Amino acid sequence: MKQNDVLIRGEHLTKVFGYGKQKTTAVEDVSFAFHEGEIISIVGESGSGKTTLAKMIMGLLKESSGSIEYMGKPRQLKRHGDRKRYWKNIQAIFQDPFSSFNLFYKVEKLLLDCIKLQGVNLTKEEQLRKMKEACSFVNLKFEELHNKYPFELSGGQMQRLMIARIFMLHPKLLIADEPTSMVDACSRSTILDMLLKLRDENNMTIIFITHDVGLAYYVSDTLYIMEQGKVVERGPAEEVILNPQHPYTQQLISDVPKIHSEWDLA
Repeated sequence: MKQNDVLIRGEHLTKVFGYGKQKTTAVEDVSFAFHEGEIISIVGESGSGKTTLAKMIMGLLKESSGSIEYMGKPRQLKRHGDRKRYWKNIQAIFQDPFSSFNLFYKVEKLLLDCIKLQGVNLTKEEQLRKMKEACSFVNLKFEELHNKYPFELSGGQMQRLMIARIFMLHPKLLIADEPTSMVDACSRSTILDMLLKLRDENNMTIIFITHDVGLAYYVSDTLYIMEQGKVVERGPAEEVILNPQHPYTQQLISDVPKIHSEWDLA
């Protein structure tokens, strides 16, 4: 795995929702540095703040305090053009693929929009070739899907279609928020393998948002463990899992008895 310079850096990020007695701190004083080509998992239970942090990195939520640098410069998202340039290189796959697509657009339109987002002028033949290539990468046949609407596809097909979009866009950073939680075990393995292949081919940084310690250990170079909005432990995946220091990390691992016992025997 080739790991280069820091791609995106967060310093003392905090996100507060509400005011007064209704105030809730979802993310509190979180700092990070994610490198090019690195696979990171942000792990925690529901309500730990991991998805809020992901949305802040994505630029979908504005931080209450703190700052984010992208490629060594302060991130600029105030203007529409700034956000468009940022989102060209920062993409996401969400837990529910159906919420990520316009249900009134056919598959061909969804894929054509990826080509438009890249800002390249292609002939219809070149567009068709790119769409077929993307579908083939995720083991789908464009000819069988292009005229269908998202609601006519299965959850597994939709997740693969989302990965096909990533294949076409070649982002520098992919945020994958529980990307396999709604598919069966066979599809889960296939989707993970596709994402790891994208990382290897494009040196893409991937951030997994997950509650699944086993998945995080399997795919990640680095782990960030979150509890109640704070990062309580971080480090190389093997070090964090095999030698956890924080009680919350120890509890997360003990809640996966089969994996835990296998590690003990290793």
